[in-house]
Amino acid sequence: MTVLVVGASGATGRHLVEQLLLQKHRVKAIVRSPEKLPALWRNNDALQMITASILILSDREMREYCQDCHAVMSCLGHNLTWKGIYGQPRELVTEATRRLCDAIKANNPEQPVKFILMNTTGNRNRDLNEPISFAQKCVIGLLRLLLPPHVDNEKAAEYLRTEIGQNDPLIVWTAVRPDGLIDENEVTKYEIHPSPTRSAIFNAGKVSRINVGHFMASLVSDGDLWKKWKGQMPVIYSK
Repeated sequence: MTVLVVGASGATGRHLVEQLLLQKHRVKAIVRSPEKLPALWRNNDALQMITASILILSDREMREYCQDCHAVMSCLGHNLTWKGIYGQPRELVTEATRRLCDAIKANNPEQPVKFILMNTTGNRNRDLNEPISFAQKCVIGLLRLLLPPHVDNEKAAEYLRTEIGQNDPLIVWTAVRPDGLIDENEVTKYEIHPSPTRSAIFNAGKVSRINVGHFMASLVSDGDLWKKWKGQMPVIYSK
């Protein structure tokens, strides 16, 4: 399959690309800084690197890069700097999600395209009415006021949940919610749940970035896994 990855140069995006290549997919990777990427990527015929900032692309370019893709995957996030958190674009993830979905629809694919978004356990799946404590509600309220990236993550998932929904003829989606991200060198055992099994604020779990990349790539490769989690917001923890 051919897969478009945005945010491919990020800490998790790089693992996602590597896992897709290991699973024998063809990958189009949109990156802003290709010099930071592994040298081996430049000599891989299955990988097309596109040097661009996602929101600077024209609608025509966006449609071109989405053309013939069976899946579009986003590992976009905000840099943990003052400018990255409070500067523009404050809705990087949401706007990229919206524009990519518009491009997919404009291409009118013969089969629905999978859209897989990396999100966060700090965001609730409102389709399931996930309960959280009063204290956590207060903290999340503060995060919405103080940290624009949190609001951006919420809006991106809500766009898929409410605007694309469960019955779109051209796009099917899932929003993967990792808990506290850590670095590991190898894929290890991990577990997937429909909702958090612990507080994302007061008792957060851990998951390696490579495990997140492996699970997201497997959603493309494994039809049964996709059927289980499409239209949902699965939570991933390392065991």
